[in-house]
Amino acid sequence: MIAASDRNKVVNVDCVQCNTTYSLLVNPKDIISWQAGKKYIQEALPYLSSAERELLISQTCDTCWKHMYGEEE
Repeated sequence: MIAASDRNKVVNVDCVQCNTTYSLLVNPKDIISWQAGKKYIQEALPYLSSAERELLISQTCDTCWKHMYGEEE
């Protein structure tokens, strides 16, 4: 489990749809591991919500994602 103290890097992500900036607190090693292709995002950053991980992947926030694709049933 990742200690809260290890999550010491703020990553700012702008949603490409609404231009809102979101700040995520992450462990820098986890971001590097995911970006290098060593781990899937859900393995590297399990402490983020699925919406936060999607924001990193597609730069689309949860609100815009739901607006575009609807809610899960």
